[in-house]
Amino acid sequence: MSGEQKTVIKGNPSQYVKLNIGGSLHYTTIGTLTKHDTMLRAMFSGRMEVLTDSEGWILIDRCGKHFGAVLNFLRDGCVSLPDTCRETAELLAEAKYYCISELVQACEQALMKKEREAEPICRVPLITSPKEELLLISSTSKPVVKLLINRHNNKYSYTSTSDDNLLKNIELFDKLSLRFSGRVLFIKDVIGSSEICCWGFYGHGKKVAEVC
Repeated sequence: MSGEQKTVIKGNPSQYVKLNIGGSLHYTTIGTLTKHDTMLRAMFSGRMEVLTDSEGWILIDRCGKHFGAVLNFLRDGCVSLPDTCRETAELLAEAKYYCISELVQACEQALMKKEREAEPICRVPLITSPKEELLLISSTSKPVVKLLINRHNNKYSYTSTSDDNLLKNIELFDKLSLRFSGRVLFIKDVIGSSEICCWGFYGHGKKVAEVC
């Protein structure tokens, strides 16, 4: 672009410089940029040429979303990491680009911790009492699907396919709960009934259908 030129920056640590990181503007000192042994130290200690525009902004072709966090880490040696894995991974990519090894390590450790502590994508409550069932169904605004399974019920005689049919119902319930867990509350009931396997469907706290 017109007005852009390469130059070497080397000045007093207290000297301020203007940075344009992918359109995100920052104003900081050479002392901050050269405080740690990183690529930024090489850029602002005269070892590398930098690109500037006609207004004196130093241009770095990176996403500037996390550059504020990068600067805070350079200033303080620590920084609050993002809450989400996605943003932590984005910050990790910037830390790797600027060769900030301590920040790379902090991001990688945070991602490993988040992976170990990751919330399950689906939770299916297991009913332990009629009171608990009533509380679960009445306290949610979601529609409810309940699967009752009672393998030890002796009301009916088992056929050669009874266990197979029971397992198919359980498998279907598991697939549905994984797919629709965000919109539907799925619960399992094993506390006993006159049925071996029964599906219950609830809306607004009331049973609307049952299939046994």
